[in-house]
Amino acid sequence: MDTDTRKPTREGVNRAADKIAAILPPTPLLPFEAQGKTVYAKADCLQPMGAFKIRGAWHRLSDLSDEEKARGVVAVSSGNHAQGIAWAARELGIEATIVMPQDAPRVKLGRTASYGARVVTYNRMTENREEIAKGIAAEKGATYAHAYGDPWVIEGQGSAGIEIADQMMAQTNQPVSKIVACCGGGGLTAGLALACPDASVVPCEPEGWDDVCRSLETGEIHSVGDNPPPTACDAIQTFKTFPINFAVMKEHCREWARVSEEDIRNAQRFAFSHLRLVVEPGGAAALAAVLSGKVEVDTSTAVMLTGGNVDAASFAAVLAG
Repeated sequence: MDTDTRKPTREGVNRAADKIAAILPPTPLLPFEAQGKTVYAKADCLQPMGAFKIRGAWHRLSDLSDEEKARGVVAVSSGNHAQGIAWAARELGIEATIVMPQDAPRVKLGRTASYGARVVTYNRMTENREEIAKGIAAEKGATYAHAYGDPWVIEGQGSAGIEIADQMMAQTNQPVSKIVACCGGGGLTAGLALACPDASVVPCEPEGWDDVCRSLETGEIHSVGDNPPPTACDAIQTFKTFPINFAVMKEHCREWARVSEEDIRNAQRFAFSHLRLVVEPGGAAALAAVLSGKVEVDTSTAVMLTGGNVDAASFAAVLAG
């Protein structure tokens, strides 16, 4: 399958949504109060492997031919795409090799391996993960399933938007007007924009890891630079978006937000105390932008909670304040 020429489409998002609905129930859309209004949290942290990444992984791998499945799949991830690919590969009987950073949370490394994937680690700051993964894929003749720069992955992530649109209409009798999304490379943001073209989709990134914000501000792709600051948001710690993602975001995204590490910790505590949910740092960035007032909301705004894979000790420290 040619990832270099295929473009993600709304039709592809709808097809992905149908495929995912056949194996997984929709995650809940939960009301909460923010900025004096009732808004809605899309709890994709409750997916079987704890994050929205299961969507793109399932769409990508289930579309492989029998011959491609037999040759296996290779992916790169700090943990959530890794687990999504490993889970989907296990269900489909595909051999999976996942390239993961050495400093990924232990819970993500362990769970990826528990799904039966082979895990290869690398140094995030000194080694090129793409080169490592592509080298393994070439050696095996395997399919390389990129975490965000892949048309099937983008379409699969967009299935969350199809669910949100249906749930918002059912609960409020209004169409969804805005979706606030945690953003790393832009796979989810682009997918949501395709799924809900009439809604405002707002990517939210950690301060200093704001390549998408910088790119949207200037109209051309920028990286985070050589020395980005430390962040707890391993799940959205990407250096630069891809043209396939940026083309969609540039057309559809009119606002964006950066959040601080303290904003993110506050959002994790809020999700636990008000929604009774465990949300990892990267999965709380969109909620952080709403709670801090960096993104304005209305009564048909949805906020993506994208992942809940966090080490117990780290989460306990956040709750302790």
